[in-house]
Amino acid sequence: MNKDTAEDIVRRATAAFNSGRHDEAIAVCERGLARQPGEPMLSHLLAAVLFTKGEIAPARRHVAASLARRPDNAAAQLLAARLARGEGEFDAALIHLDRAIALKPQRDAFVEKARTLELAGRKAQACEAWAAILKAIPEHQEANARLGRLAWEDGNLPAAVSLLERATAGTAPASVWFDLGVARQDSRDHKGAAQAYRQAIEIKPDYAEAALNLGIALQEGGEPDAAMQAFARAYALRPQLFGSIAMALTSAPHGRLWLNERALRAALGG
Repeated sequence: MNKDTAEDIVRRATAAFNSGRHDEAIAVCERGLARQPGEPMLSHLLAAVLFTKGEIAPARRHVAASLARRPDNAAAQLLAARLARGEGEFDAALIHLDRAIALKPQRDAFVEKARTLELAGRKAQACEAWAAILKAIPEHQEANARLGRLAWEDGNLPAAVSLLERATAGTAPASVWFDLGVARQDSRDHKGAAQAYRQAIEIKPDYAEAALNLGIALQEGGEPDAAMQAFARAYALRPQLFGSIAMALTSAPHGRLWLNERALRAALGG
């Protein structure tokens, strides 16, 4: 078998990449392209490897070379969209995504389009895109989470809580639990908010903002001792939160008045 075929070079490069030898994968692709300039499979693979290393500009050059030879490659269009978005070129990213969807309608492309619209600040279109995904896949976690966050931003707390609860029905990242905590807290569900913040902290123990908000939720729920423990954790994780903690302690219905900053820092363990 001819080891110089593009397919064999791609297999060797892919094997190297999958084994964690990224520099070797790049070198294999570059040697192949030196012999077969512009070969679309090699250009696409090299772009993908460079993307994982954060080398956006060279990755974009190689995926462009791949698309110049094979514009009907939906996967390459999708990669080109991600690369363009990585450099803040949202219009270019959306063009690539529309081409990818036209070539091969698939979940990843629709999700990437919703993400891109949101990052571009096109909130109404992003909501429509996420809603379309949710209509097709009601259990889609990211669509539930993003629509929940957007509903919270619009002040629609019942919808926000409902969507975020669906997003956390299975395994969910700490950020989604945090958003659920915020939505519940704004809905005056202090117990539910505390439960969500605790989940966020369990997943991400260094989540200082979640510890701070947990303290606020506990204090507003009438649990000052537990609130102080949460505030102490937030302070230990990020001493810069001292001002927020002090304000929270003195502003809630169940707050305490601290006249001495040194005494408060000592109570927080500082």
